[in-house]
Parts: sequence; structure tokens; C-alpha cells
Amino acid sequence: MSNTDNTSIHEFDFSLICEYFSSTERQGPGSPEVTLKALSFIDNLRAESRIVDLGCGTGGQTMVLAQNAPGQITGIDLFPDFIRLFNQNAEKLNLQERVKGEVGSMDNLSFQEEELDLIWSEGAIYNIGFVRGLTEWRKFLKTGGYVAVTEASWFTDERPEEIERFWMDAYPEIDTIPNKVTQMQKAGYVPVASFILPENCWTENYHVPQVAVQEAFLKKYAGNKMAEEFIGFQRYEAELYSKYKAYYGYVFYIGKKI
Repeated sequence: MSNTDNTSIHEFDFSLICEYFSSTERQGPGSPEVTLKALSFIDNLRAESRIVDLGCGTGGQTMVLAQNAPGQITGIDLFPDFIRLFNQNAEKLNLQERVKGEVGSMDNLSFQEEELDLIWSEGAIYNIGFVRGLTEWRKFLKTGGYVAVTEASWFTDERPEEIERFWMDAYPEIDTIPNKVTQMQKAGYVPVASFILPENCWTENYHVPQVAVQEAFLKKYAGNKMAEEFIGFQRYEAELYSKYKAYYGYVFYIGKKI
């Protein structure tokens, strides 16, 4: 597809995406402050607790969790390159005794029923879908266990057509915050908290650091159409955010299994 507007990220070569995001500290919008804020709603963690971070990427948020919460943490991601970097990051911070990354898929988890105290997932549940993820993961949580996920959400009932079209193509399950909270409740959780990620999670923590990475990437892959279109897509996404951030963003949803 030559028209960036119609290209969805799902059409790009995974090895390119991996290489690109391996060079960035974050693979999605977020911040240590936001991770800690979400963690502040979770009150059941002990040294023997089992925590899983699904779609952990290279582990930016996982390491923040590990430095601020007790328990054994497993990071799971589809991409071996991310998990290699994840485990290196854990070692650098001397967390390797408590934090381990494993290659795996969030739609095929091998945990026992009621084995986990906390399921975390920042910027990744869209891979399986919000309702499906919450519903399928629930069995792995103990009663009273928590799920904490970030999810793309509309802030208003109406929005401009360009941004509506972009998201309906990228992730049709995007919905308003009250509807997402209702979905969480219907999936068998008490909705403990939901809050919008501040703008800096998108700008200075996600889009701005990508600028230098994009330049280097285009230099390395000069003439490679797939790489050029991928960078075009990333830039378009950043442009849309600066234009339409009043209408959408990521929201942290925290639920407690009943």
C-alpha cells in the first residue's frame, strides 16, 4: 500500500518492527509515574506473590514494578529479541532472581488456574482484545487478585472523522471509558480504578525519543519501501496524536477479581 493513511501496523514485517522498537526504551505510551500510580491501587502483594506482565516488550514498566513491589515477576512477549533485552535489563538492575522474561503468547498462557496475584499489561491487550483478554486471563488469577491494563479509549462520544477512521481500522474495539469500565465489570472484576495517561506519556516518553531512531532507521534502510512505509506510519500516528489528543488516549483500568 502506498498510502500511509490506509496502512495498518499489522501489515509490516515483524523483524523490522522488532528492530525498531528494540532501540526505544518504550514500546508504547507510558511512564514510571503512571506505572506506580496504577500499582498504588493494588494491595495484595507479598514476597511470595506471582506477577505476570503480558506483552512486556523490553521491560521498561516491568522493572519499575519489580523495584516497587514484592513478588516473583514473569514477563511474557512474543518476540525473542525483546525477551533477550528484557533479561539483560533485569540483570543490569540486579533483579534476575525475581524477574524473568519468557517468550510466549498472551492467547496461549500456561499458568495454573488461580496461580497469579496480579496480571499487568501496558499497551498490549489490544493484541488479543480487551474483553477477550480480561475474560480469558481471569481464571489464572486468585480470588482477590488484580488485573491492570492500559487500553486505547475515546474521551468523548463524538470525534472528527479522520481519527475515528484511523482507530476503527487499527483497533475497532476502542470505546469510551464508561463502556470499558462496564466491560471490565461484566468480565467478572470490580472496577477499582481508571485514569487517563497524561500527555507526556505519549510525547516526551514515546514519540519524541523515536525521532532519532527514525532518522537512523531510514539511513540504514534507504530505499527499502517496507521500512520507509513503517516510519511513515509511526510519524503519521504521532501527527494524529498531536492533532486529536483531546479525543483519545490510553487509559489505565484496574480490576479486582471477585
